Amino acid sequence: ATCWNIFGHPCGQRLHPLLQTETEKLRELGELRCSDETASKLKKISFRSIDEKLKHTKEVERQKQKYHKKIHPLLYEKVPVKVFGEQDRSKLGSIQIDLVEHCGSSAAGEYLCTLSTTDIASGWWEGEAIMGKGQERILQGLDRVRERYLYPWKNIHSDNGTEFINWHLWRYCQEERLDFSRSRPYKKNDNCLVEQKNWTHVKKFTGYLRYDTVQEQKILNDLYRNELRLFKNFFQPVMKLVSKERIGGKIHRKYDKAKTPYQRVMESQEVSAKTKRELKELYESLNPAELRRTIDKKLDLLYKAYQDKHSTASKVGPKKKQKPRSVRFFIAQSEPVSVS
Repeated sequence: ATCWNIFGHPCGQRLHPLLQTETEKLRELGELRCSDETASKLKKISFRSIDEKLKHTKEVERQKQKYHKKIHPLLYEKVPVKVFGEQDRSKLGSIQIDLVEHCGSSAAGEYLCTLSTTDIASGWWEGEAIMGKGQERILQGLDRVRERYLYPWKNIHSDNGTEFINWHLWRYCQEERLDFSRSRPYKKNDNCLVEQKNWTHVKKFTGYLRYDTVQEQKILNDLYRNELRLFKNFFQPVMKLVSKERIGGKIHRKYDKAKTPYQRVMESQEVSAKTKRELKELYESLNPAELRRTIDKKLDLLYKAYQDKHSTASKVGPKKKQKPRSVRFFIAQSEPVSVS
């Protein structure tokens, strides 16, 4: 069993030649402790006998892999699973949430994450940049995002990540009387609307660079809390799926008329007249072209902060760095977003 573990659990036919050539070397290195008689038997044993001798050991390893310890099993039982079809798209306040990582090519250490939230009825989006994945920081970011919504929340739907499925968020939902549900494991379609916006509202703007400083967090939050949310919610139409029918080998989908989240909120009977007046005044004061220019300027500031961070850290001579296809390249296009 010791040799079997060392060589990565090979079958008897593959372990057999290794025992003939490597047994003495392992004894010399002190990795295998056995008598000369046992070593001689190891070098003579047939591959069929190897499989027979390891039969029980292999079964034990399979059982260990099958019955591994689960994370918070009791809490996962408390949070109900909802597929996308079970989520109410007719009333405002059902919020899908997700976390978008800005770790670049390495997930080591602490880095910024964007808490992305969207209302599944109107398509309204809000985001907040958070340092790391700490449960308390996630909860604080969720509180700040919730304050920017114009109507009360009724339900929170997340994936199965421990940044969301934890006692902090569970108690928060209980105290605030919010329904809390989760997706099926490895089924992104259950959280599809916010998953879509992770690309159209976050990655298309921020790119795939690594952001891990307070300065970058300030720039991102300034962008999320001001121009980006206004541009996306007031000037980016969204189409909602009305029906889906399979005819032969094709699925035919029908969508409603493309409308901005602002227009859908204005049409809702759940929003007060006062809130609608405030929204209309805000809408009339906005200039989409100016918003776009300001977004571009802040993205330039974000990339400059990224460059300054690396130039300060490396302290290498005046070597010219090639600008990655990021930030300015991933600017969202103006065509309507299709929601399925």
